[in-house]
Amino acid sequence: MKGARPVLLIACGALAREILALKAANGWDHLDLTCLPADLHLWPDRIPDAVEAAVLAARPAYDAIFVVYADCGTGGLLADRCQALGVEMIAGPHCYSFFDGNAAFAERQDTEFTAFFLTDFLVRQFDAFVWRPMGLDRHPELRDMLFGNYDRLIYLAQTEDRALNEKAEAAAHRLGLRYERRFTGYGDLATALGGVA
Repeated sequence: MKGARPVLLIACGALAREILALKAANGWDHLDLTCLPADLHLWPDRIPDAVEAAVLAARPAYDAIFVVYADCGTGGLLADRCQALGVEMIAGPHCYSFFDGNAAFAERQDTEFTAFFLTDFLVRQFDAFVWRPMGLDRHPELRDMLFGNYDRLIYLAQTEDRALNEKAEAAAHRLGLRYERRFTGYGDLATALGGVA
């Protein structure tokens, strides 16, 4: 990759660890990374404006920019904004889908619509991104209202990590859900970045 022109990846902060691991494993030194706060997912309507601001700020320094967000609850607004800005983004409705592989995730859609998904990041940050924002730390009685229509928690694991597996299983128990683990590795994230590299 020596001599390759630099490409800026504007990514969700929840993907930083995985992107850095892929960069290191593949020698993609020409891929620069800037991350937006992962907690934007708590307000998906703010994601398009944040991505646009990052793209416009980076334009003077980069000819090529790739957005490492899926739709992430924006209802197509992020894709429309990226198209208007002339930048590409990763395909898929959310990171659960592209980690699992968009095609595989879509095939299981009819049988997994009652599943609650976690990734490595969300297992690590379960309290900060699930438990506390949903008010379960203050009002545990909300659990049945919020998760009563789910039947299982599926941990889509990017890495083989016993401690994360135990944390994911504990999260399932806290939510009163059956636990399932599926190793995905980096899925379509690796493919998408490989296409940019």
